[in-house]
Amino acid sequence: MTTYGTIPTSQAATTSSPLDYISRAKNIGRSALATRRPWRELGDFHAFSFPPRSLGPLFGRIKSNLSYFAMNYAIIVLLIVFLSLLWKPISLIVFLVCMVGWLFLYFLRDEPLVLFGRTIGEGVVLAVLSVVTLVLLLLTHATLNILISLLVGILVVLVHAAIRDSEEGYADLENYAAIGDR
Repeated sequence: MTTYGTIPTSQAATTSSPLDYISRAKNIGRSALATRRPWRELGDFHAFSFPPRSLGPLFGRIKSNLSYFAMNYAIIVLLIVFLSLLWKPISLIVFLVCMVGWLFLYFLRDEPLVLFGRTIGEGVVLAVLSVVTLVLLLLTHATLNILISLLVGILVVLVHAAIRDSEEGYADLENYAAIGDR
């Protein structure tokens, strides 16, 4: 009996192996990293200039740089947090375990989370993961370390976004915005 051209049932579609999660994580990671801009463009010294003196153009420059270099800035902040935890190995392990939990329970799920026959909503999953992460980091006594490194990372990003001249127009960003308005 051949079944060419048939559509698989939901029973077959719901069974997934750990390899499916890994391949899905690779695809999501590739698509997220595809939005990353070249590091040479981020560090081009010729594009640096003094920030405008008035707040309107300054906020406009920061906003355009934040949207254009969003993935690069996220990588920089996460790297600063990671480096700050190198001196607290237990906190680093807890942080990495929490990241794996976030990946599998929040970011890589295609289907709703079901526990004891009940469907758990996205907001509940987000709230529980946030509270568990915060409590675990409080128990490792690295919360102040993480908050300071987050503030340092955000400060580095904001300073870069303020001094990097966005007057070049970012043709890709304008094309992206024009497509999004359709």
